[in-house]
Amino acid sequence: MAPWSGFWGGRAVLASGDAYRGGTPVVVRMDNPNWSISEIDGDGDDEGAGFLPGAGGRRRRRRGKNAKQITWVLLLKAHRAAGCLASLASAAVALGGAARRRVAAGCTDADAEDEDEAPAQPRRSRRFYAFIRALLLLSVFLLGVELAAHANGRRLAAPAAVSFAALHAAWVRFRAAYVAPPLQLLADACVVLFLVQSADRLAQSLGCFYIHLKRLKPTPVSPALPDAEDPDAGYYPMVLVQIPMCNEKEVYQQSIAAVCNLDWPRSNFLVQVLDDSDDPITQALIREEVEKWQHHGARIVYRHRVLREGYKAGNLKSAMSCSYVKDYEYVAIFDADFQPYPDFLKRTVPHFKDNEELGLVQARWSFVNKDENLLTRLQSINLCFHFEVEQQVNGMFINFFGFNGTAGVWRIKALEDSGGWMERTTVEDMDIAVRAHLKGWRFIFLNDVECQCELPESYEAYRKQQHRWHSGPMQLFRLCLPDIIRCKIAFWKKANLIFLFFLLRKLILPFYSFTLFCIILPLTMFVPEAELPDWVVCYIPALMSFLNILPSPRSFPFVIPYLLFENTMSVTKFNAMVSGLFQLGSAYEWVVTKKSGRSSEGDLVVLAPNKEHRKQQRSATPVAAEAKKPPAPVEKKKKQQKYNRIYKKELALSLLLLTAAARSLLSKQGMHFYFLLFQGVSFLMVGLDLIGEDVK
Repeated sequence: MAPWSGFWGGRAVLASGDAYRGGTPVVVRMDNPNWSISEIDGDGDDEGAGFLPGAGGRRRRRRGKNAKQITWVLLLKAHRAAGCLASLASAAVALGGAARRRVAAGCTDADAEDEDEAPAQPRRSRRFYAFIRALLLLSVFLLGVELAAHANGRRLAAPAAVSFAALHAAWVRFRAAYVAPPLQLLADACVVLFLVQSADRLAQSLGCFYIHLKRLKPTPVSPALPDAEDPDAGYYPMVLVQIPMCNEKEVYQQSIAAVCNLDWPRSNFLVQVLDDSDDPITQALIREEVEKWQHHGARIVYRHRVLREGYKAGNLKSAMSCSYVKDYEYVAIFDADFQPYPDFLKRTVPHFKDNEELGLVQARWSFVNKDENLLTRLQSINLCFHFEVEQQVNGMFINFFGFNGTAGVWRIKALEDSGGWMERTTVEDMDIAVRAHLKGWRFIFLNDVECQCELPESYEAYRKQQHRWHSGPMQLFRLCLPDIIRCKIAFWKKANLIFLFFLLRKLILPFYSFTLFCIILPLTMFVPEAELPDWVVCYIPALMSFLNILPSPRSFPFVIPYLLFENTMSVTKFNAMVSGLFQLGSAYEWVVTKKSGRSSEGDLVVLAPNKEHRKQQRSATPVAAEAKKPPAPVEKKKKQQKYNRIYKKELALSLLLLTAAARSLLSKQGMHFYFLLFQGVSFLMVGLDLIGEDVK
């Protein structure tokens, strides 16, 4: 049909259907005398309307084209879904293979990994495992009873059904009268402790928000140091730098190189490498590294103790007894895996000038391997909250926090006034901090000064570290309580030390975490007369986890795994807390946290804050590379094969929680079921050592 054109109502109309209004396709309706022009979408669909000749064909072609596009989109989405399913299946197969290897190896946490470490499991720990196992057997038995009762004895003979019904009724009356009241009382007490600790965490988070809102930060009393290297041109006091280490041959080169490259006049600081290694090969390597740096002009000395008493505290105490220490005013301490930036001293030492009450300047940690595996990611979340919130808030408002044992600068006079290093606990850093606080010394935390280090990559190493960190404070609390009561500091400082620093954050937190979520909650599934509301099981823990993850927002996808993992770690923390509180044998165990040597000179070059520092780090790299030459051959020990372990307590608790989850289905408690299910799976993964380093 030939095109027809004309005018209608002041508008041009094409009879072929190619009508436009301002670039938009239109349709001319011809089914009544009052013609109208209406806009349509891109596919030309205007059902019920009369179209000009040729419009129907174009509409059908557009529909066919759109159908093909939808088909391709669906195929693409199906391909992506198949890829996700394949990835999940591959991960599940890998996880199953890892679990099968753990079971086949048969190496449990009761076995010694090496002859010279991991002491035999104490009798108390075996009793704790027996208690958990007894709870598991009881829960399985009660689950069987409830399943039988739920079936109402339909498949039993009449006499058997009557007998079972009578027994079950007697059990229900007994648990309602004698089991539920004490269980509910204990649950209510734990809920109160949980709310108090949550309020404390919320208050600290609000304090951190206030600090960021007002942009508060510690500033030196005197002006900043000049850029000149001449000691006479600015404030460059004598600084002693100590690196305590013990059998840490994976990381000694990086820490020594980083400390020797500190931007400070060479004549005004001395490096002490305090080597407590009992391995002759490691001793020879570290000694040779020190000699290399001595030949390149660094003021560095090597010290090795023959009698290795008192662990790290004894090592530091021995180093401070040297005659030349009296020539130094400050001491900076770095563990073997810590690598300070070159400007570390320039950003910390100026805070001491004209501030005679200041005893400690503490820097925060950054982590070179936080993305190595799931375990390191979860540790990073926990420690970021510790530094960003806990230590920053306490340092800003009350000038006190626990010394972290590394990445800090002490005034030597404050150490001596507080009694020096003591070997009486496994947390010598917290010990000296509490004694210095009782003497009136003030602390400063610098959140913007970082020192990079390593996180434990295996669950075994992390578990031993956490045991020491949670048993030591309870040892210290027993020893320091009389001194805290007798000292002449303000009453609110005494209350803060006793009730907040020790009781609430070191004792109550692991107590209620383990008791409430790992014992009471599963037991309430079998004793329904005692109950925990949903807000205790879900809402408040979720809010606390959200607050914990705020300082590291990139880790937000791990908020649920973090919540579950913290409850899982409550077993180790509760065990350690009880050991330290009652002075049991395992409270005095000290095992050096294993390092993997992820840090490198390349990391220092990339992370250095400016070009000057990068040049300094690049100049240090050849020296470190040269030092990799092996020393004279020394007789080697026979290296034993290592395995991932099976942790029996965590495994038993996983079965207990999963059994309770199955019981919760009978009472249709949805929130409790999901929590118990996921928490049980979390315990299962930790019990099979599936979240940390995989030792092939």
